[in-house]
Amino acid sequence: MKPDSKIRADLFVTCLVDQLFPEVGVSVVKVLRQLGVEVSFPPDQTCCGQPVFNSGFKEEGRKLALRVLQSFHPHEEDGSTTYIVVPSGSCAAMMKVFYSDLFRDDPTLQERARALSSRVYEFSEFLVKILGVTDVGARFNGKITYHPSCHLLRELQVSAEPIKLLDNVEGAERVELAEAETCCGFGGTFSVKYPHISESMLEDKVQNIVSSGAQTLVSCDMSCLMHIGGALSRRRVAVEPLHLAQVLDHKGPF
Repeated sequence: MKPDSKIRADLFVTCLVDQLFPEVGVSVVKVLRQLGVEVSFPPDQTCCGQPVFNSGFKEEGRKLALRVLQSFHPHEEDGSTTYIVVPSGSCAAMMKVFYSDLFRDDPTLQERARALSSRVYEFSEFLVKILGVTDVGARFNGKITYHPSCHLLRELQVSAEPIKLLDNVEGAERVELAEAETCCGFGGTFSVKYPHISESMLEDKVQNIVSSGAQTLVSCDMSCLMHIGGALSRRRVAVEPLHLAQVLDHKGPF
């Protein structure tokens, strides 16, 4: 299914995807274009500011957030909306939920932040809520399980959308993940500040993934997948971590 009229979207690719997992960004663009979305990529974009904001450096966070406001300023000339699509619940939550607080002492910038937040959508949320799509024609063979990232689930309240998309992937068998909504232990700087707590949380998550019998772990955030994937690799567990966009971009068996 494709949307009836042309929809425009700017891709906010995120630091992790840009620097470490560019194939995820490619898959996001391919899926969006397949669905008829006109995708643009503001080349001067940079970090959303979440790492410094979460570490208590609000002024540094403001500087990065201001850069985002400048890079993703509205540029509609015909009255239509250009959405901002983010392949990360974490970064989307920063832009959609926390920017307004960052600029609370500057009414002009706060209004710009609120206007930007109204255009920000996490990837799966955009597909289901804006495009009205739950089946992109993807095919995938094997058992998959889904890990909902914390910001996506708790800050954006996006829970059903990724599941709807996965359940319509032909050939994929989705199996439930025990304690799925429990944090994997990454939490950005949390895993650096509290490594031993993070390790214990990660161990529980890995055990639940193994117990699920899945061959593929799917999530909407590469931060979680990087964290969990590292543990799976070190333990030589044959479970492949994939971003949702990579599964939806797939048209045949891996």
